[in-house]
Amino acid sequence: MKAADKRTTSGDRKLYLFFFVSFFCIFAITSAGDTPYNYFIRLADALLHGRLYLNEAPVWLSELVPAGNEKWFVVQPPMPALLALPFVAFFGIDFPQQILAHIVGATIAVVSMMIAKVIVKKRSVMIWTALLTGVGTIMWYESATGSVWYLGQLTAALFLLLGIYETITKKRPFLVGLALGAAYLSRVHTILSILFFIHMLRDELFSATAFKSRRFIQTINWRKNIYFALGLGVFLSLNALYNFLRFGVIWDKGYFLIPGILNEPWFSKGMLNVAYMKDHLELLFVKLPLFSQEHPYIKPSWYGLAIWITTPAFLLALLAPMKNKAVWVSWISIFLIFLILSLRGGTGWTQFGYRYAIDFHAFLIFLTLLGIKKTGLKKYYWVLLFIGIIVNLWGVVWINKFGWVQF
Repeated sequence: MKAADKRTTSGDRKLYLFFFVSFFCIFAITSAGDTPYNYFIRLADALLHGRLYLNEAPVWLSELVPAGNEKWFVVQPPMPALLALPFVAFFGIDFPQQILAHIVGATIAVVSMMIAKVIVKKRSVMIWTALLTGVGTIMWYESATGSVWYLGQLTAALFLLLGIYETITKKRPFLVGLALGAAYLSRVHTILSILFFIHMLRDELFSATAFKSRRFIQTINWRKNIYFALGLGVFLSLNALYNFLRFGVIWDKGYFLIPGILNEPWFSKGMLNVAYMKDHLELLFVKLPLFSQEHPYIKPSWYGLAIWITTPAFLLALLAPMKNKAVWVSWISIFLIFLILSLRGGTGWTQFGYRYAIDFHAFLIFLTLLGIKKTGLKKYYWVLLFIGIIVNLWGVVWINKFGWVQF
């Protein structure tokens, strides 16, 4: 490695550390305090004591499945609880769950910077990306708040970004499969992005003539395909075993077992129904803040806020070159994940913005960087970024510090 390269690497590491510490502090300062919805900390404590269940169910923890005498199962996929294990082992069950969210959120910003460095190779874009992912999206609110639903989404986003980073650098199939599997164990529907990762690994998994020859079977790199399957299979198998030991089946059905869940008005047409898509689309693209003639005049709505308001910089994803097949598979992944989400009754509230969008934020970040690579970092891109930062600052402070929010 040349001396200049060494200096660049050292400088980048300092930049990563600076933004990690900065964002961690920002999340801590703008937090509302200890989240009462600390399912993952409680589950981590249970795992450390050899249990798959909680032995108490405070009344505010409504998403638990009773399983007999003083036994309750957590319905959320357990990856965040696995991340919490060392913290709970050292600090105990009183470890604040939102601290883990601060760490995950700050790490998301750093990994996004690393992706920006590979794609665009400019320090200014790395800084722009750090600000976007740290304080320019609704991940700021989720990283500051850290409740069970938000932490699960942040964890999935982190592992998807790690998978994307691996596909554009060393392309090791096992690690890519491991990252996608970890995202799956955070939010199960993120597995629908598998087409993206297979495409990005196409030169590793298949020979150059794989899609041009009738001898397709002969051109598969079986060894690397097995590595990818093994990496993915680690967490798929773990989740299957986890579900089997709790519910006697290998798939996730915990939400369906929550007492009275299907009696909720937002599930009037069942847990999943195509009729719910309209509400999700309206929230994602149309929902505005609440306006009034009284102080503070503009309030966030717990129902959510359109994505072009919370993060106008994501409009740059539309500039990504459509001739690039990676762009196509990114949009397909976004569509498939949103499709599953939009079939679900309820749109994610209470929330700032449309929180379900975080499940495909990793691909929007990737597409945004491809758009910047195509056009360069123009001055008005900074304007879009700072508008998003102001909007997210408004939302986090109004909700977490003043409580100025309503339905």
